[in-house]
Order: sequence, then structure tokens, then C-alpha cells
Amino acid sequence: MYKKVILFIGTILVANISIALNLSQTIRGTIVDATTEFPLIGATIVLIDSDPINGTTTDVSGNFELLNTPLGRQSIQISYLGYKTQTIRNLLVTSGKQTIVQIYLEEDITNVEEVIIKARTNKEGALNEMALVSARTFSIEETERFAGSLGDPARMVSNYAGVATANDSRNDIIIRGNSPSGVLWRLEGVEIPNPNHFGASGTTGGPVSMINNNLLANSDFLTGAFPAEYGNALAGAFDLNLRSGNNGKHEFIGQIGFNGFELGAEGPLFETQNGQKASYLTSFRYSTMELLQNVGFDMGTGTAIPQYKDFTFMVDIPSTKAGRFKIFGLWGNSYIEMGRDYAFEDESSYIGRGTATDFGAGLGVIGSSHTYFFNKKTRIKTTISYQSNFNTTDYDTVKNSTSGVIVTPVYRSSRDQDKISFSTQLKYKLDKKNNFSLGVILDHYIINAIDSAFYNKYNKFITQIDMQGNLNIYQAYAQWQHKFTNSITTYAGLHSQLYNGNNNLTIEPRLGLNWQATPKHSFSAGFGLHSQTQPKATYFFQTYNPTNQSYSTTNENLKFTQSIHYVLGYNYLINESLRIKTETYYQNIFNAPVKESFPEFSMLNSGADFVPIMQDSLINDGRGTNYGLEITFEKFLNRGYYFLLTTSLFNSTYTGYDDIVRNTAFNGNYIVNALAGYEYNINESFMLTLDIRATLAGGKRYVPIDLELSEDEKNTEYDWSRAYEDKHDDYFRTDIRIGLKHNGKKFNQEWAIDLQNVTNYQSLFMQGYDVDKNETYNIYQQGFMPMFLYRIQF
Repeated sequence: MYKKVILFIGTILVANISIALNLSQTIRGTIVDATTEFPLIGATIVLIDSDPINGTTTDVSGNFELLNTPLGRQSIQISYLGYKTQTIRNLLVTSGKQTIVQIYLEEDITNVEEVIIKARTNKEGALNEMALVSARTFSIEETERFAGSLGDPARMVSNYAGVATANDSRNDIIIRGNSPSGVLWRLEGVEIPNPNHFGASGTTGGPVSMINNNLLANSDFLTGAFPAEYGNALAGAFDLNLRSGNNGKHEFIGQIGFNGFELGAEGPLFETQNGQKASYLTSFRYSTMELLQNVGFDMGTGTAIPQYKDFTFMVDIPSTKAGRFKIFGLWGNSYIEMGRDYAFEDESSYIGRGTATDFGAGLGVIGSSHTYFFNKKTRIKTTISYQSNFNTTDYDTVKNSTSGVIVTPVYRSSRDQDKISFSTQLKYKLDKKNNFSLGVILDHYIINAIDSAFYNKYNKFITQIDMQGNLNIYQAYAQWQHKFTNSITTYAGLHSQLYNGNNNLTIEPRLGLNWQATPKHSFSAGFGLHSQTQPKATYFFQTYNPTNQSYSTTNENLKFTQSIHYVLGYNYLINESLRIKTETYYQNIFNAPVKESFPEFSMLNSGADFVPIMQDSLINDGRGTNYGLEITFEKFLNRGYYFLLTTSLFNSTYTGYDDIVRNTAFNGNYIVNALAGYEYNINESFMLTLDIRATLAGGKRYVPIDLELSEDEKNTEYDWSRAYEDKHDDYFRTDIRIGLKHNGKKFNQEWAIDLQNVTNYQSLFMQGYDVDKNETYNIYQQGFMPMFLYRIQF
């Protein structure tokens, strides 16, 4: 199959090689105040190193068009009276698509006559100016550029200090030793459930992302002590923004790659009464393997074909009188059958021998936001959304016999969850030094869930969850930023959260400080109390009484799991493109659910496997501790190359009901990432790119299999007295990405190949138990795998 794909790509490449001279494109965008997002009228934009000078200014809506921009990497400088001058470097300008940027300018608090304004680049910071520690912005291009990222924001951020992935088959992220279940996903300011295909209820990751990186604007990723507007999360937050479509011309994209076959379009819709142009942005993706199977390709995986598709859209209606309206949506659906056609024994399949699983999942989100400016200092943004997600699971044992394959049902689950969400945020800039924001979030859940599992000791199926009902979570927050000078910024916030299922209420203070001691040296500090509800199904997990065959819910009164974050940071900007950053942190976790009859258990280890851990009779007596040191040495893309070296040294422990301190399932102790990339302009039309990434990390913690007990019980049994004492061998992986970009007169193309785990290093994922052979066996992480990409924009 791969030979056919390579031949196909090569044919396209040869057919489209041409030399086009003196090509140019348009850079367009919007410039707004960083705090209120009020459009800045008359801001100046200049193309750096242009001769003669190429520049323009923004109109009454903050929009600009920079015409006749040469192709390739270009930089622009933005200036506005009373604001800090900003430089946006290394924008990639291509022939087939206009480059669109959203720029946030920060007000300069020094009197104009006393300050010399210098251009600055703040790529290492966050878009959210309240986030002073453990936060950074990332771009669409980075999700594609970093080798091994495959256009997935979650896989991309695993290269940052303090972040690891759970395994090669999924994009769950582990932040500073926390469970991936503690990560908050936001899209356009709305909290959304797991935005990944094949994502189980209560988890935050999956094998393939529904988030289409081609539609993202610059977004934030936060890893600790995050501001008060982020609630119901312990580990970190993805704050994703969809970009607006091009309101000047219609543009299209076609793509084939790991995330599927994709078709997308964007362009102007209509003109409002005040002359502003509305725009649309949309994209549809379909599973590559499913489509190839449907047209006759044998994928060599039997019935285990991942079927998935997703659709994303954004409509942006600007208006200076009535405010700005946005309508956005995300839909995805996935299904797979594994092990149905034979007794599965592939030791790199992520499924145990003699088992079969059918799994389906889906997510739908539709929302509308309205931003209204009372004046240039005050704005209110209100968002309402409806969400629906589901997943179904059939899990069986499979055994070969002389009469055929014997299938024995083990587990059945069906879970549906709808949510209606309302949020509003008021931002007010009192003056140059003081910014305030207030907000409320109201979430109404409608849950319908039932599952059952076969228990050998009862010799029958036991219903674990049988729930139909509603619940509400209310959140409110207030935050204030004060700038003593241009060099010293402080932050204070308060977040409150109420779960109406048991009227559990929290009040959480948040604090932050950033001190730019010199132009090159800055220091930061952060503190925050954070709380998170349990996975919704946990509250309704039932206890079975065999005496009278009755059920009771014993988790209804669980409180929030809570943690206190402390963070100290230092950043040394060696020059405009080179920096060293260090952060040290300490996290104290308490009120974690544990179980008296299972003293080694803690919900802090949930997320170590494909599905969340479910237990009854839980109480909030567990604790946990995470601490560590993170070092980042980074060269931003400049003069055609970049590199990123990150080292994370950490320790993550927990205590169960027995009060014994143990390693968490995520305590790998260290992670080292090394990335580098180079761009070579062959001529005006062709650019060759080469990117490499290597990761070395401590092996996965595990609970060993009790072979003797497993033989007696004819089932996989574990020795929990040794829970997470030992680790598998160290994890190692190297990825290489090679790409070729071509600019034609009216379109541009890109060909790329991602060589995943190019050394074919066999990292151990887990051990399994074979009942028939009474032996343990190893299941390994992904071996060498090439991934191809072709993209055309016009």
C-alpha cells in the first residue's frame, strides 16, 4: 500500500513542478486591545526590511490589508500611540492562501513623552494576559511543524517541559504527574468534553483529535496555577480559539494525512449595514483507512478499521453597533471493532490476547457568542452552547476452539450526556494600570447511562451504573490585574464552584506576579487553589448487595478533589530568538477519592488506562504530592532554523486509604525532549523542510500480575501490594518529518512524510495474562510507522 501512496505522491509532485517568479500575497488581520479586544483604529503595520517601505493602517474596525507581500518567511511590526510596539516574526506567506493574523496590543503605562518604544516579541507568553506563570501560546504552524505532532495540539504540547503522553496510541497528556483526567478543554471560551475520536467518557484523550489545526487561531496552553476564569480542573487547560474565515476572498483546502481526508472552505458571506464583512470557515474530515478500505484497499488489519469523521465551522459577523456575533460548531463520530475476526495475539495492538472490543463515541457542540462594547474600556461577552456526547462499549473474551470462535460477554456500557451551557464575562479597563473581569458559568447536564459487568464471584451480570437525571454545576469568578510599572505586573483572582448533586461548594484564591527585572531577565510566581468534580459516572456507581440482591449508590456525597499549586519561574531572553526558562513547582492534592476495602486505590491514578477507574464506596480521604523542576532551552524559528530542548525532573506520589505513600501511575521521574528543524528555500517556489524530535522518558509505572492467583481465578489478577513500585524500561522514540512546499501562481501545495519511531525502538506498554497458556506476555508501544501528508490550498 505504501508503495502505491509514494508513487501517487511522486506523480503529483512531478506534474506540478514549475518555477514562478515575483509572486506575492496579502497579509490581512485585525488589531485589538489585549484586555478588552476593542478594535484599534489607525494602528500602523510595516513589513520589516521592505524596500521601498510597504505599510498600511487599520480601519474603523481594526482591520488591515498589507498588499504585495513577497512569499516566504516575513515579519511585520505593529505600532500604536500609547501601546507597546509589537513584532510578529517569521509569518509564512504562501501563494494559495492569504495570511490572516489576530494581533493583541498591550497598553504602555508610561507617559508617552518619557518612553522610548522598542519592538518586542513575546512568543513565550500567553494570549491571556492574566496568565503570568506556567502558560504559553502556540500557533497552528507548530502543531504541524513539530515532528510527531501529526497536526494534533495535544501531541504537540507533549514537547513542552512538564508534559508527557500516556502512550503512543493516544494523545492523553500528563502534566506534572497529574492524571490526564485533570485537563480542561475550552473551545471559544466554552468548556467541552473530550474532543477526540474514540474518547471514553471521563477521559480527555484519544487516538485521533477532532480539533482541526487548519482552523485554529493562536491558542493558550496552561500547566499550573492558572487564572480564576479556568475552573473544574486540577492539571492544566487547553484554551483553543477558532480563527475567523477570510472576509476578503473565497479560499479552499484539500488534505490527505493521518487525521483523514479533508476538504475545507472559507470566505466572505455578506456585508453588514455599517460596511463590515461577515465570514465563514468550515472543514470536513473522513478517516483515511476507512475510505481506502471502502474503495478496495486491503489495510491488513481485518475488521479493525478505525472509522471516524468530523466537521467544524465558524461564522463571524462583525458589527460596531450591535456587537460581534460568532456561531461555531464541532461534530465528530467514531467506531472500531477489535479482535472480532480472530483471537488477537499481536503484541503491539494495545489489546490483550483473547479479547474483543467494539467501541463507539461521538461529540456534538454548537454555540453562539456575542461581544458588545459599551465603550473602548468596557466589553461583555456572552456565550450559550449545547453539547451532546456518547460512547458505547462491548467487551468480550474470545477463544478459539475446534468448533470455531467462542465469544463470552464480559462488559456492556452505554452513556449519553447532554449539556446546556451559559457563560458571560465582563471586562473593564479602569486605567492603564488596572484591568478587571467578572464572569459566571452555568452548566446543566442531562445524563442517561447504564452499564453492567460479569462478576465471576456472583456468576452473573451486575448493573454498575443505571442513571437518568439532571445535575448542575455553577461557577463564578472575579480577577484583577495591576501593573505597578511596565516591568511589574500582579494578578489576583477568586473562583467559586458549586455542584448541586450534593451542594459541595468551593472558594478558590489565585495569585500571580511577573517582574521584568531587565530587558533580558524576568521572574514569575504563582499560587492557586483548584478543585474538580469527579467523572460524572462515578457519583452514580452502584454497590451490589448479594444478600437481598439490591443496589445502592455509595458515591453520591463525594466532594471535589482539590489541590494547591505553587510555582516559581525564571526566564532569560538571551536575544530576540533565544531563551532559557526554568520553573519549579509544588502541588499538594487532597480530598482524592479512596476506598477502605481497596486501600491501594486512588482516583488520582485514573486515566492510566483506556477507560477511567470505577469503584464504589469511595470517600475523600486520599492525598497526593507533585513537585519538580523544568528547564527549557529554546530558539524560536529565525534564519531558517529552530530548536527546543526541554528537561523535566519530577516526583509524583499518592496515599490511599491505608495512608502508605506510593508512586502514582504517572511517576516516570524524568522526561527529556530534543527538537530541531530547518527550512531551505530551493528557489522562490520551493521550500524544503526537515524536522526531528527525540524523546527519552522514565518507563511507565505498573501493578505486577499475580501469576499464581491469576491461574487459580482463570482471570488476570494483580499484586496490588506492589502497586506502582516498579517501572518498565525507559521510553525512547525518535520522529523525523520531511516536507516540500510549492508555491504556484494561484495555489500552493505541500508534501510531507512523518517517520514515526524511526529507530523502531520497542518501548514496553504493558503486560498481559494469557489464561489458556498460563503465562504473561508483553504488549509494546507503536513500532516504526510512516505517515504521509498532502495539502493543497487555493
